Amino acid sequence: MKIIVPMAGRGSRLRPHTLTIPKPLIPIAGKPIVHRLVEDIAGVLDQKIDEIAFIIHESFGKKVEEDLLAIAQKLGSQGRIYYQNEALGTGHAIMCAKESLTGPAVIAYADTLIRADFDLDQTADSVIWVKQVDQPEAFGVINLNEANEIVELVEKPKTFVSDLAVIGIYYFKDVAVLRDELQHVLDNNIIHGGEYQINDGIKQMMAKGMKFVPGEVDAWMDCGNKDVTVETNSRMLNFLHNDGEHLVDYGVSLENSTIIPPCYIGEDVVLINSIVGPNVSLGKGTHLTNTKIQNSLVQTHVHIKNAKLDNAMIGNHASFDGEFKSISLGDYSVLE
Repeated sequence: MKIIVPMAGRGSRLRPHTLTIPKPLIPIAGKPIVHRLVEDIAGVLDQKIDEIAFIIHESFGKKVEEDLLAIAQKLGSQGRIYYQNEALGTGHAIMCAKESLTGPAVIAYADTLIRADFDLDQTADSVIWVKQVDQPEAFGVINLNEANEIVELVEKPKTFVSDLAVIGIYYFKDVAVLRDELQHVLDNNIIHGGEYQINDGIKQMMAKGMKFVPGEVDAWMDCGNKDVTVETNSRMLNFLHNDGEHLVDYGVSLENSTIIPPCYIGEDVVLINSIVGPNVSLGKGTHLTNTKIQNSLVQTHVHIKNAKLDNAMIGNHASFDGEFKSISLGDYSVLE
């Protein structure tokens, strides 16, 4: 089994945080988004993952590449790096990893997290992960027949088709079939919305009678912008807390301070006269003094004092001193 992870660019909706770090490497509950994603997928599949292929922009740099290869290694897989230096769509991104497109594989876009528990339909050629949503007109959705097979993909339907939204994670029994169909898309310059789309390859597979079925997830968490990323951090903390996972480093320094779970507290964190939680992540080396913080995501080596924060997202090596409430600070920012 392989996992193919198109990561595209750094992402503009989560600036300033993505100016210095690609969005998929932003930590959620102490672990990068893309790391959690591939772990969750591996858990759902319950199969050995032989290879994880990451498709990135070359500008991400060697340090990011090393971090991604380390993620694969931790999961006992071979990591491979491919480049998509032009934003030409999902179909084009996948084809940048053409050498890895053989055998059974999951394709997963790296700005989403899931919680799911189901068995793959071994008779299906493909599984498309979906989530029931309240406003299906805002998403791409699937249309099912009476046998619960997917017969159509509809992008942002104006009239009701279904309330099962496509979340951007796909399983293919043999991803080489998709590869060949996407090669046809590229060769014939089949473009929608100015880009080469994975859906055009999937639609050609459906037209040839291949069996597609839905895989419904229990939770689908987006990391598109600051507010939803902070919310996703909170939801993930609650999931992990309920799973019984230990989230607070044993070496945290507490001086007249309280931690209200669920919280993730990394190594070498110092808390002085502070109340932390619920739903807070504090990265390695962070120091809080005279601070009350809840529902917030703070990365590494951050210094905060005299603050009352809610719905805050603060980047690495930032310093904050003040009475601001809802903020978004990128790496190395200072507010005094």
